[in-house]
Amino acid sequence: MVPARYHAAMAMNLRLSDAEASALRAKAEQEGRSMQEVARAAIAEYVSERPSRLRAAIARVRSEDQELLDRLSR
Repeated sequence: MVPARYHAAMAMNLRLSDAEASALRAKAEQEGRSMQEVARAAIAEYVSERPSRLRAAIARVRSEDQELLDRLSR
């Protein structure tokens, strides 16, 4: 049985290189958000289905508009 406290949220440590931490800090400052907010948003996007939907849409455009794309590439 898992204690109830583990169901609400889970804490974790994330070890970043100096360059990664600097980039995250700069992005957070640029957006006026915390480093945690930026990291969590990036993780949410990474694990979402959006990338697969985007790839499917690109593949559909490639197949449906192949002739047009070929002419534009000349």
